[in-house]
Amino acid sequence: MLAIIGGSGLTTLSNLDVSHREVVRTPYGEPSGALVFGQICGRPVMFLPRHGYGHTIAPHMVNYRANLWAIHHHRATGIISVASVGGIRDDLQPGDIVLPNQILDYTWGRKSTFFEGAGTAVTHVDFTEPYDADLRRAIAVAAGELGLDIKEGGVYAATQGPRLETAAEINRLERDGADLVGMTGMPEAVLARELGLPYAAINVIANHAAGRGSSTNGIHFDSLEYVLQEAMGRVRAIIERLVGCEDNCQPMGLSV
Repeated sequence: MLAIIGGSGLTTLSNLDVSHREVVRTPYGEPSGALVFGQICGRPVMFLPRHGYGHTIAPHMVNYRANLWAIHHHRATGIISVASVGGIRDDLQPGDIVLPNQILDYTWGRKSTFFEGAGTAVTHVDFTEPYDADLRRAIAVAAGELGLDIKEGGVYAATQGPRLETAAEINRLERDGADLVGMTGMPEAVLARELGLPYAAINVIANHAAGRGSSTNGIHFDSLEYVLQEAMGRVRAIIERLVGCEDNCQPMGLSV
């Protein structure tokens, strides 16, 4: 069963035929909300809104460990993380959909491992490639079958939030090699890796990053909602295709 974690712009999955909701208790506290179970085109899917159903949980306050533990506990076979981001790279425009392949982590103070505490052995996981290649490929194939343009590859910079970045900070991120900037990609990705869950991200460019393009003199929040609503419609279509509305659309190497 595929799990979808929705971020800003995707607090509900409107094409999910809901069967039930379940409040989950975890050893790490409360997840962002009840897990929602249902079907898309007859196939089981699990959904969790990262920021809560009222979008009330700030990025640095999300209980990432509880979220990932709950999803793993209910036997998800993979996770697609959906999040809105700022575009740093010149060719990234508001409304673009990007499949990142690398991460730079600038967050701090977040609980970022399951392997800590008295009597727990230190455990290192390989994080050379933070996103699952097969799941990324399946997303790209689904988008291609729908004739939707997506940008494959990009370095995602995870910042602490909840404030947006200064123009100088974006300049630094660009020098470090970042193409996109968001606030929730870490530690979510590494926690999934610790649990052995294939994990990939679908990022929607909500705006140019600070000091870039239309955000040269500031972020214009009034334009973000329309951009996100339109782009998230395409994201829902990709997820629907990925999950498998057609018999020949079964993602390679992924049980849904």
